[in-house]
Amino acid sequence: MNRLTNCLVFVFFLAMLSGAAESNWPCWRGPDDNGTMMSGNYPVTWDADKVLWKTEVPGKGASTPIVWNKRIYLTTGANGSDTVLALDWSGKPLWEKRLGSEVAGKHQNGSGSNPSPVTDGTAVFVFFKSGNFAALELDGSIRWQTNLFERYGKDIRFWDFGTSPVLTEKAVIMAHMHDGDSWLAAFDKVTGDVSWKVLRNYKTPVEGRQGYSTPIVFSHKGIEALLVWGGVHLTAHDASNGTTLWSCGDFNPEGDQYWPTVVSPVIAGDVVVVPYGREDKRQPRLHGIKMGGSGDVTATHRLWKRADTGSFIPCPTTYKGRVYITCDRGRMECIDPLTGQSLWTGTFPKGTGNFYASPLIAGGHLYAARLDGMVFVLGLNDKFEIISEIDMKDRIIASPIAASDRLLIRTTRHLVCIGKE
Repeated sequence: MNRLTNCLVFVFFLAMLSGAAESNWPCWRGPDDNGTMMSGNYPVTWDADKVLWKTEVPGKGASTPIVWNKRIYLTTGANGSDTVLALDWSGKPLWEKRLGSEVAGKHQNGSGSNPSPVTDGTAVFVFFKSGNFAALELDGSIRWQTNLFERYGKDIRFWDFGTSPVLTEKAVIMAHMHDGDSWLAAFDKVTGDVSWKVLRNYKTPVEGRQGYSTPIVFSHKGIEALLVWGGVHLTAHDASNGTTLWSCGDFNPEGDQYWPTVVSPVIAGDVVVVPYGREDKRQPRLHGIKMGGSGDVTATHRLWKRADTGSFIPCPTTYKGRVYITCDRGRMECIDPLTGQSLWTGTFPKGTGNFYASPLIAGGHLYAARLDGMVFVLGLNDKFEIISEIDMKDRIIASPIAASDRLLIRTTRHLVCIGKE
């Protein structure tokens, strides 16, 4: 082949790889850890009684499904057991694997299966409130399994475990932030052996050490790094050994109590947007932190702070340089991450519940699911614009996801697929 043909083949190969990556939703907040699927054509309205398919999910769980090569993986508590389910693209169950006894959730909207699974395309990695931690091959066989609470001490927190595992190139990462020794650890993907484990303890007001957020994998000066929010501190760690690269504190200088870190932050360019406080109790906080630096960057890297908006449970998402925040009680904010200023705000129609699910952006639209089963679809222009409102006729706690032109919404009883054949 001549040089032009070689170039065209290479470009086509890259396009195929890009397309394959974009068709997957491999972890809790999607392919870019920000709740956004950049490409695709997704429905903006539908009839809840005329969906593509609807599959009953046994047991209780609040985790988000993941998708790899048009296979769906989901965790739940079935018949008192921590359970992993696999379904094909038509919603047909492929296999079910039980990993041990379930520890039920304390909160009425929680469960023993709050953490979402994660995959690298070779295995599915899962964690449960019981401490059960496992890697499963794609056929459902167990690669390895252990119990982290039996190994490193029991879980000491008021509510249910919510942190999902995340993947680096070689390891599966777990963060455990609670009233005992808090830590961040890496486990070999192939063997499950611990690669490194570092303590992460901070003195905080009551409940401040209890964390439910999920780490984010990012690049720091060309090396693989982890961004961790919890213990009222934002920290960056070298993914190869856990060493702290930089840290930022002063998120609760007033010492307010009963402010656990629940919502995960989002990276927008070179800024981390960190919601904190209790928006559900009209005590929101929102911070913009500049990425990078070394050591303690508390005094130098806080770009802005707001005390009039934020979220307690739903995670922010980002799209085309803007950050979108679904506030727990029904307000929506579009902000500039560099300045923290609102570009527009809006309020959803009143309902019978708060927002627990984190928003999804797919195909240029935002999907916000409320606890009472209402799904709102918004346009992403320069104003708050509700395009459609769909009543799913069941409660929604888990966050909606998008893959290969289909939406997947987990309600309390079913996994629902919306899209074309």
